Amino acid sequence: MATLLHIDSAVFPQGSASREVTSTFVKTWLEEHPEGKVVYRDLAANPLPHLDFAAVSAGAQNTLRAELADELAAADAVLIGAPMYNFTIPSTLKAWLDQVIIVGHNAGSPDGPVASIPFTVVASRGGSYAPGTPRADFEFVQNYMEKVLGGMFGASVDFIVPELTLAPSKPEMAELVPLAEASRSKAFEDAVQKAKDLAARLAA
Repeated sequence: MATLLHIDSAVFPQGSASREVTSTFVKTWLEEHPEGKVVYRDLAANPLPHLDFAAVSAGAQNTLRAELADELAAADAVLIGAPMYNFTIPSTLKAWLDQVIIVGHNAGSPDGPVASIPFTVVASRGGSYAPGTPRADFEFVQNYMEKVLGGMFGASVDFIVPELTLAPSKPEMAELVPLAEASRSKAFEDAVQKAKDLAARLAA
């Protein structure tokens, strides 16, 4: 039985693009892998404490950090909802990363104990930060998540990117609504296909 660790961090419980896409991913994964297990953490509803001196000093001996590290190690795959807030990830997601990354225990080596775990990150954003767009150099979600997960865990990271999510609610972005709708549709299609591919990979 494979385990999917599902983490959401969007502030809004309803109407969140990242939550809608991660939900579609999980639904498809369970349909393809009905005996699978999903471990869920909603970091907005139940935020973790920021890393402090005591937790850093204790490392894997800290109760919370050990729990999070064990939860990650027990996963066969990880799905993360990472909406862009102020050009980067939510602080709640950063707190999870700070707590779960323990150098010398599960991180800091390219062939560490969680290096084989595939990560899928839903990096939603209100505008477009794709290469070639005016704000491409403001993109600190995909760039950061790829570097931190790959650099600290040695893990492979795949992205689903619903963008221009604010277009339907912003009059000044009205001309971008068709692009937003196309991006949204592609994100759901990607979620379904990637979930199916992951389920097949884990079942092999």
